[in-house]
Amino acid sequence: MNFIAIGIAALVPMIIGFIYYHPKVVGTAWMKASGLDEEKLKGANMAVIFGVSLLLSFMMAMITQVIVIHQTHLGSLLAVQPDFKEAGSVSSELYNKLMELYGQSFRTFKHGVFHGVIFSLFFVLPLLGTNAMFERKGFKYIMINVGYWTITIALMGGIICGMP
Repeated sequence: MNFIAIGIAALVPMIIGFIYYHPKVVGTAWMKASGLDEEKLKGANMAVIFGVSLLLSFMMAMITQVIVIHQTHLGSLLAVQPDFKEAGSVSSELYNKLMELYGQSFRTFKHGVFHGVIFSLFFVLPLLGTNAMFERKGFKYIMINVGYWTITIALMGGIICGMP
């Protein structure tokens, strides 16, 4: 697990959110679509909001690594073998050989972005879309939020997958 990449990726939601939800980008449209105004946003405990958001961002970055790096699955497949931890065992040697051959395959920023976008379209969109329908929010609200998460998760995936 690359904790430096995860740490950097965990900052992405904050940075992208600051830019994306700025009133001159989509912030004004988002407030209108969500039924919020400046008055409703005042008085919140921003330290708690940003602190919890950062913690959740770290959690997202950790699972994003599993989504964008194929080699993670190789380890989980072979690690369940009873002899995996024994030096020289068949599963241990197979893992080492496969990592030697393919350990850096598909480890690029571009590949991580690709998986981030696919994950956003096939997981985030249905998740947020379902919630928004029950909350009686419109299509614009869904697209604004899915747009944010698609950009964010794509960049997180790119950073995590592209850093050795």
